[in-house]
Formats: sequence, C-alpha cells, structure tokens
Amino acid sequence: MNRLYDARGNRYRVVGPDVARSLGVAVPPTPARAAAAVASWARQAIDAFCRTPDQAPAAKPFISDGLLVGPFETTPPFNVLIVNTDASLAERSGNGLTIFVTALKDEGLAPDGAFDLHVHHGAAAPTTTVAELGHEDGSAGVWLSMGAPGFGPEAVGARPGASAAAAFEGAACSRVAALAALDARWTASQFVRIGNPHCVTLLESAENLPSWEALHAEPLHGGLKAIADPGGGVCPAGVNLQWAARIGPNRLAARVFERGEGPTRSSGTSAVAVAAAALHLGLVEGPRVQIVMPGGTAPVIGAIGPGGLLDMRLFGVADLLSLPSGDPAKDTP
Repeated sequence: MNRLYDARGNRYRVVGPDVARSLGVAVPPTPARAAAAVASWARQAIDAFCRTPDQAPAAKPFISDGLLVGPFETTPPFNVLIVNTDASLAERSGNGLTIFVTALKDEGLAPDGAFDLHVHHGAAAPTTTVAELGHEDGSAGVWLSMGAPGFGPEAVGARPGASAAAAFEGAACSRVAALAALDARWTASQFVRIGNPHCVTLLESAENLPSWEALHAEPLHGGLKAIADPGGGVCPAGVNLQWAARIGPNRLAARVFERGEGPTRSSGTSAVAVAAAALHLGLVEGPRVQIVMPGGTAPVIGAIGPGGLLDMRLFGVADLLSLPSGDPAKDTP
C-alpha cells in the first residue's frame, strides 16, 4: 500500500508498514508495538513520505497533512496509525479514515457491509470506528460511525479553572478564558469528545468566523497553538479548536485549528464535533447536519435517542492523487 489521497482538502499518504520498512523506516510489525515505539520512527516516516523530494528536510514543504500507516493485515478488523506532521499520533481523523477506507477499497480489501477500524495512538486502548462503503446524494464514498459524543470540560480532560459557565442563545456551555483573551467574541464554547477532544466556539454570525489568513498570522496563530497543542493551558493532552456559526436550519459554517497541525481547510472529526455541539445545544433541527468548511461540506447524521445523541455518522469521498515526481517510494507497490 502506497497511495496519496485528498478528502475535503485534507491530504493523507497511506503507506503499508512493509513499504515503510523497505525504505529503511523501522516500523514495528504490530500496530500496538508501532504505537508504543512511535518516537523511534515517526519523524523519519514523515520526512520520507510527507515531504517533497530532492530538498533539504528543513526546507521541504509537506505534500500531505499526515501519514496513515497500515493496514497491518488483509482482512478486517483493520489496524492503522494516524501520524501528524509533528510526528505525534492522533486518536481519530474523519478525513484520514475516509481516505484509509478508500485505499482499502482500491486495494480490494474492503468487504461488503460494516467493518471495524482500530486506530492505535499509544498506551491507551485503540479508538474504534465502524466503516461502511455507501452513498450520499448520488456520490459513492464512506460512512463512518463514531459512536456517542461526550460533552463538557470533563469529557475532554480540561484543566480545572480553564473554563467557566456560559450560555449561547440560552443553552448552557463554557467560557474558555484563553480563547476569550484572544478575541472578545469567543466567549461561548462547547467541549466535545468524539474519540478525540474538541472545543467548538459558537458565533452569532458567519462573518465573525476567523479567516484562513488570520489563523496563520501572528500573534493569533501562536496563541491558538499554545491552546491546542499538548501541554497547553486548557487540556494537558491538547484539544482541536473549531469556530461555528449557523447559516441555515441544519447547516453551519466552520473553521478548524487542529492540535499538532494548526489551521486546516477541513476536518472530519471537527465537522462531527460541530454537528454534535449544535444538536446537543438545540441550535439546529437535525438529525442531518451539513458542516461547511473551506475544504468542502461534510454531511453528518446524529442518531438521537431518549438519552441524547447515541451515534454520530460522517460521510466522505476521497480522490486518488499522483505521487510527486522523484518520490523515492513512488514505484513501491
């Protein structure tokens, strides 16, 4: 397995562990061992597979937003590691898993019906997502079932005192002091865990969403990175940041700043977190919600039961891209 895909503006390289080892990247033979030993091989893997060739490593721009190492087997359940460009491991990526399942399909490995994906990310148990090939609005793609979301500071392991009670359109949420210090309009946030941690900041109007340029500019970029990345003042393990504004009865516009990555044109789990927050707070009608991001629109379905949201499902389509000329692994099967 050695492919490059795009899903809603996110690019991931999918590399089998055997391909990585053939180029001298010492990925251990099992996913659990590979996750435990990530510090010994992930940086080398990112430099080998996620940068353009024929330049000094420090100057090479990334050709992808991360690396998917897997599968480790030829039948489900399938195991994978999601490596961020800073060489850390992610618990889950909606666009990344959409790409991974598409690669499995293209390799003839994806079965008919639902099957499990296990994302290994360290000493903790792997995060499981249920995947199934399917359709939405006439497009063939991938449905991912991500389970029931958790809400509130405790769900994401926020530090005591990092947030206080707040409200948005009468619904209870949180005021994150570090975010409000960066922008006085960022006073109402909803913490969401959907396999990984998120903080969705709610805005009155889409005109108030931070622009792509602003998210890259200093001092805002540095301030957001200090909040999002592991070790930050809000969550010790870091937290993905989103800003969202309602633009229709069940449609929201969103922007994303990911821990370990920074601004991104779209994020599958971020789209699910925004949809879950909006459904939880009663800001949209549901159960189908569309999250509009610069990289594309993500359809999300929330399964709603007597106790709240029981499952969140995300649809996505991935497109195969050509590997760059001169890539050392381009001709590797």
